[in-house]
Amino acid sequence: MLTDEIASAQRTVKTDAYQMSIGEIVSMYDNRELVIDPEFQRYFRWNIGQKSKLVESILLGIPLPSIFVFERGDSTWELIDGLQRVSTILEFMGKLRSPNGNGTQPASILEGTKYLPSLHNAVWEVSGLIPDVPVESQREMGKNLQLTIRRARIGVEILKRPSDDQTKFDLFQRLNAGGTQANPQELRNCIMLMINGEFYRAVKAAAEQQPFQAVVAVAEEHIERQRHMELAVRFLVHTSVPYDGILDVEEYIDHGVVTLAAASNGSAAHDLINRTFGLLNSVDGGDTLRRFENGHHVGRVGLVGLELIAVGVAKNLDPILALAAPTDFVRGKIRRLWIQPETMTFTSPGLRGTTRIQRTVPFGEAWFRP
Repeated sequence: MLTDEIASAQRTVKTDAYQMSIGEIVSMYDNRELVIDPEFQRYFRWNIGQKSKLVESILLGIPLPSIFVFERGDSTWELIDGLQRVSTILEFMGKLRSPNGNGTQPASILEGTKYLPSLHNAVWEVSGLIPDVPVESQREMGKNLQLTIRRARIGVEILKRPSDDQTKFDLFQRLNAGGTQANPQELRNCIMLMINGEFYRAVKAAAEQQPFQAVVAVAEEHIERQRHMELAVRFLVHTSVPYDGILDVEEYIDHGVVTLAAASNGSAAHDLINRTFGLLNSVDGGDTLRRFENGHHVGRVGLVGLELIAVGVAKNLDPILALAAPTDFVRGKIRRLWIQPETMTFTSPGLRGTTRIQRTVPFGEAWFRP
C-alpha cells in the first residue's frame, strides 16, 4: 500500500534545521568540520556574474536558499546541496581549498551588478595572486562590508543520523536535479565520489582509455558534459544489475551505480570496460556499435547499440575470448544482428526506455552467446 511505503520511507529520514552566520560556516570549513569533497569542485562553475549576484544579495540582505548537509559518523557535516553558493563565498574570501588539496585557490574578483555597480573589481583583500586584474585596479572591500557578509545568516538543513547513505544520495540528486549547474551524469559522478572515490576514479580511468572512447565515438564537446562517463556507467549497470521493469530508467541507472560503488573498489569495473571495449575496438573501432545496413555501418552510436552489443558481449565475455577467433565471431554476429526482425522493435518511435531495455539487454545477451 502507498501509505505503508510512505510510512516506511519517512522512518529513514531524520532532519534538523539551524540558522547560521556565514562566518560560522566559513569557520567550520576552515576547521574541516564542514566537508566539501575536493573532487566536487570540478563541477563548481558559476560564472563571475552569478558569483557577483550572490554577493550582491548578501550585501542587500536578500534571504539566501538553505544549504543541506549530511551529519557523518564523526559528527562533521558533508555538504550535499549548496556547493555553488558556499564555494562562491569561500573563493571570494580566498579560503577555498584547491581540488588537489595543495593550498587554496586564487581569490575571485567581482563585477558590477544592477543594484551595486561599484562591485566592479571588488575583492575581499587586495592580492597580487588574483589573475588578470592588477593590484592597482582592485577595490578592497572594507572591514564593515566584510562584517556584513560574515554576519549574514543562511538556513542549514541537516540530514541527521540515523538517516542512511541511500537517503543522502537521493536527497543530493533531487535537490540538484532541477538546477542547470550539473547534468544527470555529473550528479552521478558526485554520488560515486560520496560513496567510494576509488570506484569513481577506476571507472573514470577506464572511460578515458582510447579503446572505450574510440568505440563510443564521443565528440570532444560531449566529454566536457561527461557523456563518456554516462555511457560507461550505463554499460556497467546494464551488465551487472538486473532491471525489474518498474523503476524509471534514469532511476534504475542511479540505483545501479550506487549499488556497484558500494560493493567494489572499481577494479572489476575497470577490467570489464577495458576487456570488453578492447575487443569491440578490434572489431570495427568507432563503427562497432553503429547499425549495419547494406554492407556498411550507418547512423550514430546510441543507447541501443550500447545495450545490444556492448552489454551483450560483456555478459558473454569469457566464453567469447576463449574462442579461436573472438574478433571474427563478434563481427559476424553484429552484421547478422541488424537484419533480425526483433531489432526493428528496439527503435520504434515513442518506445519507452523502460520497455526498450527489457528487450535489448536480454536479446543481446542471448545473441552473443557462443
